[in-house]
Amino acid sequence: MKTKNNKSQILNTLVIIVGGVLLIYGMSVNDSSPYAKIFGIIILMFGLYRATQYWSATKDDYKKDQKEQE
Repeated sequence: MKTKNNKSQILNTLVIIVGGVLLIYGMSVNDSSPYAKIFGIIILMFGLYRATQYWSATKDDYKKDQKEQE
């Protein structure tokens, strides 16, 4: 189960990075259309949404691990 969690976390990170790269590219190129900025923001926000959903679902996992060890 931990490998699924790690894969989900890696996917969320990659989506955030891709969104950030698109946004920075859209802001750095003077002759670009605003669509690069829009898509960058959308992808970035989607990645952040997925990451926060994952974090809120797994925020108490350490408590379960401590109870299992006892």
